Amino acid sequence: MDDGGTRSVIVDCAIYRDGHRTEGPEDLSDALAEARAGDAFLWIGLHEPSEKEFDHVTREFALHPLAVEDALNAHQRPKLEVYDDSLFVVLKPVEYEPKSDSVSTGEVMLFLGDSFVVTVRHGVGSPLGIVRRRLEKEPELLGKGPTAVLYAVADAVVDHYLEVATELQTDLEELETEVFSPDGGGSRHTASRIYTFKRQILEFRRATGPLTVPLTRLASVGTSSGGAVPYVNEKARPFFRDVSDHLARVNESVEGLDRLVSDILSAHLAQMSVRQNDDMRKISAWAAMAAIPTMIAGIYGMNFDHMPELHWVWAYPAVIALMGSLEVLLYRLFKRRGWL
Repeated sequence: MDDGGTRSVIVDCAIYRDGHRTEGPEDLSDALAEARAGDAFLWIGLHEPSEKEFDHVTREFALHPLAVEDALNAHQRPKLEVYDDSLFVVLKPVEYEPKSDSVSTGEVMLFLGDSFVVTVRHGVGSPLGIVRRRLEKEPELLGKGPTAVLYAVADAVVDHYLEVATELQTDLEELETEVFSPDGGGSRHTASRIYTFKRQILEFRRATGPLTVPLTRLASVGTSSGGAVPYVNEKARPFFRDVSDHLARVNESVEGLDRLVSDILSAHLAQMSVRQNDDMRKISAWAAMAAIPTMIAGIYGMNFDHMPELHWVWAYPAVIALMGSLEVLLYRLFKRRGWL
């Protein structure tokens, strides 16, 4: 078929009737018409389409231009938008690489209509392939229509948030142990690592925090608090409530991680300050000990003819003994006070 090159970015396309997959016509118009006529729905998955590639999908499914612009440009916050002919949802899957302590986010956009689902994937961490295969093994759930796809994708994304939060917690505990070890906290790169970790938590937070409002609204479908959300089955409210509860746990974990890493950074900076104070005390102690012989030598370096001690036979060894005694006295004093 000639559809403006759309097939090049379509990852998967199928009609689902009574929870079972059937291969539909090649032409999107015919496939959508067949889905509407047979009490089924069409699910199309796309990967990073260009404007030209997405244009045919836009026309066939009558997608709103503002939602299409968001889907093409990516870099969106998690959100839920209601348009005349479709529902537009943005989710941000997250991946964590422990070796580099880096959090990377992708984006999954879903267009839901009365008999279609269009998913658009950007970046990494997309669960769409896994979700589709899992749903195809659960025809009873998949038979609920487009709402089942939205629930399954949101559930997969949020469940992976929990896994990432656990991995971050583990790595943060290792970093905490390093900071409070006898020699680890003094590393010149420790502060940089802590700050980098905090940046990764912030990136994670940008994916999880804004998702609270859309999920709360989906969990309140048909109630006075949330208002009706079109194209979403009202019986799906308990399922979205479960996903919302999981997200609340994630957000609590992220808040705790953020506070803990801030406390670790403050503790590390306090440790560095204490070490610097210790170093300054040691330097001051050694400087005080060096000042005594310097002072005595300075006095003897003055050009006086009438200094009573100049012609004493034992003056030189007496002065050396005096300096040594004073040095020992100061050393013991500073050592007792912990300055050395």
